[in-house]
Amino acid sequence: LYMLACTPKGDQEQLGLPRANGPTGKDGYQAVLQEREEQHRNYVNSLKRQIAQLKDELQTRSEQLRSGLDQASDATGLRSGWGPAPKAQADLLAFLRGQVDKAEVHAGVKLATEYAAVPFDSFTLQKVYQLETGLTRHPEEKPVRKDKRDELVEAIESALESLNSPGESSPHQRPYTAADFIEGIYRTERDKGTLYELTFKGDHKHEFQRLVLFRPFGPIMKVKKEKLNMANTLINVIVPLARRVDKFRHFMQNFREMCIQQDGRVHLTVVYFGKEEMNEVKGILE
Repeated sequence: LYMLACTPKGDQEQLGLPRANGPTGKDGYQAVLQEREEQHRNYVNSLKRQIAQLKDELQTRSEQLRSGLDQASDATGLRSGWGPAPKAQADLLAFLRGQVDKAEVHAGVKLATEYAAVPFDSFTLQKVYQLETGLTRHPEEKPVRKDKRDELVEAIESALESLNSPGESSPHQRPYTAADFIEGIYRTERDKGTLYELTFKGDHKHEFQRLVLFRPFGPIMKVKKEKLNMANTLINVIVPLARRVDKFRHFMQNFREMCIQQDGRVHLTVVYFGKEEMNEVKGILE
């Protein structure tokens, strides 16, 4: 009330609503509403025209894509009722094998520095352990990204299909399932493809099945399948240590319970830096 009664009025009075200072307030409101309604109607019509243009463009692009696929199918002999052209299939297979040969699948390559090496990431059915961020952060990725999870599941399914194929398995061999998968490692070379090494349980306690798969930015290819017998394999564990005797004592308790008493096929080497607390470390080892 104070503002309305006491505010000084200038020569050019500007009220809140346009045209409110017209001949009549009611006529001014109606004029404003009609103008706004006309603006909205024009805007809606413009949007409808844009939607129609986009639909026409989408239909044109779809027809172009369909005709291009038909031409490609004619060129490679992939039309319905025809098998793939032998030359096209041979060229594709040669290209895929060339990608496998270029990658570090069968043999390693010389690198300028250790920083050029592409690290492997390990994974199980539930988790993925990445090393790109280093071990200072928690390497476990949880939850696993959907695209990565789908990629790894496809690799496991391809390995199971290979293990259970009639041409490579004996008639009396048990069928392999995802429960037999222990762990895998994989890495992607950006200009060649992705390499997978998958380990499955074997028929006996110390036997495993290892499959090497490669995805050369195309269908997954099986590179190698081998049976591993680890009964006579010695596992070497090397522990670098400097002081931290309490941590080492706790480690040795776990090592005795998990490795020595259960399996025994292990050899522990402790590399100690310095001479401080050396006798305590020797006592723990003894």
